[in-house]
Amino acid sequence: MKLRSKSALIISILIPLAVGSLSALFSGNMSSYSMFEKPAFSPPGFIFPIVWTVLYILMGISSYLVYTSNSPYKPNAVLLYGIQLFFNFFWSIIFFGLDLYLFAFIWLIALIFIIISMIKQFYIVSPTAAYLQIPYLIWCIFAAYLNFYIFLLN
Repeated sequence: MKLRSKSALIISILIPLAVGSLSALFSGNMSSYSMFEKPAFSPPGFIFPIVWTVLYILMGISSYLVYTSNSPYKPNAVLLYGIQLFFNFFWSIIFFGLDLYLFAFIWLIALIFIIISMIKQFYIVSPTAAYLQIPYLIWCIFAAYLNFYIFLLN
């Protein structure tokens, strides 16, 4: 792998990690998760940063595969990737920072639809890039379940 290619891969991984870190920073007190009345199947709070780190790394690798492709569909895929990062960034702020649980749930449903669209676009450019996004989609669906029941129970 050439130095330029390695740099692009590292930057591609650092972008979603930075988005997630900044979102957590601006969200305020994420430890409030332990105070919520939670639904069945709620994982302990320490699981979230581990899972999100893995997902952000997969996102970065996936975006690198798209970014370095020669596909004419690359611009659409990269645009959707950016939009989903935007929605991802603000969900934690809406949920933890503003305590707007119903709005956060609606925001998360929109994010899920954007992720589905992004996966479809990624598949056109690089099937591997699309497959790397599937754990993210599944986790966001699970997060929507948690978000909805936290809204109902709190």
